[in-house]
Amino acid sequence: MPLISLEKTITISLSVKDRHASAEWYESMLGFDTIYHADEAGWSELQTNTTGVTIGLGEHTKPAPGNCVPVFGIADLDMARLKLEQANVKFDGETDVVEGMVKTATFYDPDGNAMMLAQDLTDGTA
Repeated sequence: MPLISLEKTITISLSVKDRHASAEWYESMLGFDTIYHADEAGWSELQTNTTGVTIGLGEHTKPAPGNCVPVFGIADLDMARLKLEQANVKFDGETDVVEGMVKTATFYDPDGNAMMLAQDLTDGTA
């Protein structure tokens, strides 16, 4: 039995220079649908053709090509983080919170690959 229980969602987070232009590219080239643009957070999200899998576009002035971070949905990030830390899983700094939107925490596998947990803080009516 796993140490924590993940939801059946994953967001693949990518660094891009222009979220809106990248979203258009994913729509026209791959047939993905833009779910939303959160301009205040520098984040856009697109639905892929695979149920439960989205692409998240984080806007950066100097994106790091090839730097792809899987983001796993979780119901209770604080409890999951506590359990993982007790098992000596390394986290990158404190948990980040965007009030009313999301709570995230980046952690690493034994080889240093970054992954993230994300708890949805929206009221579900977005």
